[in-house]
Amino acid sequence: MDVSIPDKTYFRIGEVSSILGVESYVVRYWESEFKSVKPVRTRSDQRLYRRKDLEELMIIRDLLYKDHFTIKGAKNQLSRRGSITRQEGDVDQGKQLLTAVKVMLRQIREILS
Repeated sequence: MDVSIPDKTYFRIGEVSSILGVESYVVRYWESEFKSVKPVRTRSDQRLYRRKDLEELMIIRDLLYKDHFTIKGAKNQLSRRGSITRQEGDVDQGKQLLTAVKVMLRQIREILS
């Protein structure tokens, strides 16, 4: 079930369903259930999925089909993964801030001595 994503910016729903190995209506249903999947709409109201949407759909497919989660369980897993990613980002920002403060304190110490 692991497939590579073609090097494109946008994918139509037929391409997405082929890559994922599910029907188009399944992709539309997942889109309605999982708010992290937000395809762009054209003027003719056609869905265009970005690479990040396709990656998210692949995670959803694996949670539902490989790991046998329910829709609710998959939503919980995704929100848990999202909160872990946000926490890691917060830690990185905190480290950068502390490094900047450390540099400024050293500069102040040099000025005072």
